[in-house]
Amino acid sequence: MIITRSPLRITLGGGGTDLPSYYRQHGGFLIAAAIDKHVYVTVTRPFSPGIYLKYSQLEHVDSIDDVRHPIIREAIKLVGVKAQVEITTLADIPAGTGLGSSGSFTTALLRALCAFERRHIGTRELAELASDIEIQRLGEPTGKQDPYAAAFGGLTAFTFHQNDEVEARPLKMPAGTLFDLEDDLLLFFTGYSRRAGSILADQKTRTEQSDDGMLAQLHLVKELGMRSLAALEAGRTVELGSLMHEHWEHKRRRSAGMTNPQIDEWYDLGRRNGAVGGKLVGAGGGGFLMFYAENHRRLREAMARAGLDEVRFRFSFEGTKVLFD
Repeated sequence: MIITRSPLRITLGGGGTDLPSYYRQHGGFLIAAAIDKHVYVTVTRPFSPGIYLKYSQLEHVDSIDDVRHPIIREAIKLVGVKAQVEITTLADIPAGTGLGSSGSFTTALLRALCAFERRHIGTRELAELASDIEIQRLGEPTGKQDPYAAAFGGLTAFTFHQNDEVEARPLKMPAGTLFDLEDDLLLFFTGYSRRAGSILADQKTRTEQSDDGMLAQLHLVKELGMRSLAALEAGRTVELGSLMHEHWEHKRRRSAGMTNPQIDEWYDLGRRNGAVGGKLVGAGGGGFLMFYAENHRRLREAMARAGLDEVRFRFSFEGTKVLFD
């Protein structure tokens, strides 16, 4: 039995500029941090022929082409696994919550299938193959952030070049700054799960059409990502909170589905109770509210009274890995 694990991620600046519709014309940049919440995949060879899948649904089919789960189907084809395999997936956090679960799942699955076939795959190749499955093979309106953040782990600055190459650089932060940042970032679940496809599809379409408003938003978000990098590497973590607030004020105007009155009310509540800034993690519309706050107790009490559950986390410096082989 093969068991793999892939971390989920939060975005600290520049999110949305990793879509090919943007970076192939203008170049993209963002900062992502892997966290200690994971997606797990197990792969084994069953005693009976066929493909057995256990995720939120159960599948038992004889042919790869009959597999309903699109990512699993394409990953099996890509790696070249024969039709006698059993795949199970588990996750610490449900999908549709803005933490990059799709990219984490795809990288964990590919690493597990490659281990199953005794095939070596490097970190960069893993991230690229996972991106290829979602963007090229399945035509999803998504970017490269999630598989790259999952594959590399850690706190990483990613530069997306116009020729499709991706540069990954770990942040150069003093240990004290890293610990402060880890303590001062808080995640609260809004209770809304959503698929990011419609929001990202709108961004992709408007970007390809050279919509002035969308391009101006994405240019600004990229600039905020670079300013966030400078602040973090200089040890100015409170400044990151202010930049997150500025980012959110612009992000919420990017799409009509980005937020709703209840989320806005919770965000304002957080700002009144110690949060320097914050934003919805991911494409928007639901998932997790992330705040930067030095007064943790006050913010936690306010969010608890509002009925939001906190998910505590630490940064993870291990990317997608094989746990058992």
